[in-house]
Amino acid sequence: MKKLLLLPLLIVTLFCFAQDSKEIIGKSIKIGNLLVAKYDFPVEMNWEDAGKACHNLGKDWRLPTKYELNLLYENLDKIGGFSVGEYCYWSSAEYNNSNSWRQNFFYGRQFKYLKISKCNVRAVRSL
Repeated sequence: MKKLLLLPLLIVTLFCFAQDSKEIIGKSIKIGNLLVAKYDFPVEMNWEDAGKACHNLGKDWRLPTKYELNLLYENLDKIGGFSVGEYCYWSSAEYNNSNSWRQNFFYGRQFKYLKISKCNVRAVRSL
């Protein structure tokens, strides 16, 4: 009986995930040899969850490298949809076991920050 109840839940979960993936990726934007998801994830997340969320989009989606994140910043008007103010975005680059690199999209500055902190996330994929 428990197995029968889990099957509909699994189907609903997979359907919701597919909808979220399409909504995040949207009509991706090409910047050089990089595809950039059209939208941020709807919530800020810590570095580990950010990496998992990008990976779960499928087809090689991931967090941008430190260099790629700066490329996104340099093209933020072309890409659009970024939170600028005082908002920062995670890169995949680790500084050490407890810190990773992120970038402020108002000033353009990159700095190390605690991985347990929450930041915005924009997924990318290499062409």
